[in-house]
Amino acid sequence: MPPGDFGVVLATLRARRGWSVRELARRANVSDGQICNLESGLRNPTPAVAAACDAAFGAGGELAELAAPRRRGVPTEEVVETGPVVTGYERVLRELKDIGRSTGPGFVTASLKSITRILTDAGSLAVGEERAEIWLLASKFAEYTGWMAQEAGNPAEALRWTNTAVRWGARGGDETVAAYALVRKAFIAQHRGDSGAAIGFADQAAAHPAADPVIRAQAARRAAQAHARRGDAEACGEALARFRSHTAEVVGGRTPHWGPRVENGNPRLIEASCMLSLCRFELAADLFAAELCAVGLSASEPSAADPFAAERALLPAVPTDSNSRARFAVRQATALAGVGRLDDACRIIEATLPVIRRIDSATVRAELGAFVEQARTRRAGPARHALIDASAALAFG
Repeated sequence: MPPGDFGVVLATLRARRGWSVRELARRANVSDGQICNLESGLRNPTPAVAAACDAAFGAGGELAELAAPRRRGVPTEEVVETGPVVTGYERVLRELKDIGRSTGPGFVTASLKSITRILTDAGSLAVGEERAEIWLLASKFAEYTGWMAQEAGNPAEALRWTNTAVRWGARGGDETVAAYALVRKAFIAQHRGDSGAAIGFADQAAAHPAADPVIRAQAARRAAQAHARRGDAEACGEALARFRSHTAEVVGGRTPHWGPRVENGNPRLIEASCMLSLCRFELAADLFAAELCAVGLSASEPSAADPFAAERALLPAVPTDSNSRARFAVRQATALAGVGRLDDACRIIEATLPVIRRIDSATVRAELGAFVEQARTRRAGPARHALIDASAALAFG
């Protein structure tokens, strides 16, 4: 059982199953409104409702036990304080992000959308400081819902949720989400192939008065990758230098307020990604090998001695979530294919395809499509052709 009171545990269990509020209500034979009130902490459950929810999850009485009045300290069916809503749902959001990084958008989108409805309803009823906290939390849910929409291959919905996050963040008194939203728009533009728009949004994000070092680092990263896609090595190098500088300001375990975790921004991996876009395949392959082989994530040995060992201790760690690992593995395979090491490249892809199928990420499938295009320029035997065709079916199908 996850930590928390009845409402938080209920929301977390529902998120793990990928159920909507309506689906849980149907399985427990209660109303949608009851589930919303329970999860948001607006009401405590009756023993009958608690037992029904416990049965729906097969919790063996553990969930029902959390609802015991002696443990809650208040009578059942009484309105309870809404203060714990923020703390509880912050834990739920962390859980949803972990699930999303490991299993993809399909398992979390329904929960994200239903929780945003719960929070906006609670925000409309709350007053003062509590109201601002709830709207800010709703903004965080909206931002991540937008990211999951992009991962599901729906950029229009991603933009809609991103703009919603800005509005709700303003209601919560936080303007930094407006700066980060420009980074998100840069990423969306990058994936639809509009490098000019991506650079424009990234530059706006970096110049935004509410941008902090984390947001400026993310903006520089997007600018570097967009310049690389354009083939502008000089502008790419300048953006990479800004990215390193801003990343150095936040290395040391500080969790970013908005956006991906800092440890997913290892400068060497970002530089390798840019070299790949610039078609500097040998340098990209060496950079990927030096970083990924050092922690056992690569199926290929470095082609030269690691020149970055002293620097590595100062860099963010290599990402460990399934989405980021798959993304960088595919990029490494593309670089290896570019230098003619197709066997090494195919070994990486063969090991990574099951993960790509599981996480079902549109952005990772786009990376896989780039590998297919590069691999098809190389001579391959029947077994490698079959793997490349399977990759193409997953990337473009």
